[in-house]
Amino acid sequence: MSMLLEFSMFPTDQGESVGDYVARSLEIIEASGLPYRLNPMGTVIEGEWDELLAVVKKCYERMAADCNRLSCSIKIDWRRNKSNQLTAKIESVEKRLGRKLRT
Repeated sequence: MSMLLEFSMFPTDQGESVGDYVARSLEIIEASGLPYRLNPMGTVIEGEWDELLAVVKKCYERMAADCNRLSCSIKIDWRRNKSNQLTAKIESVEKRLGRKLRT
């Protein structure tokens, strides 16, 4: 059963701009092969519990290798007998509105 996991992880000890560190996480996420969507405040990935947490752990380990303090927030949405929620949730709202949204 797949679920959605949204997370944001960044170092708090590496100055004001942390884009290079976020990019490292995106490389790990892309290499996982899981569907994902980057947004301005984090990244949503879809998959099974163990594979999602494995991706977050790899991102943490990569960032912790040369950072002394990290901030990470995680949100999980699980719904029985549902899959492809990364796109289905948006399509559901668009259907109700009768138009495409900017995503």
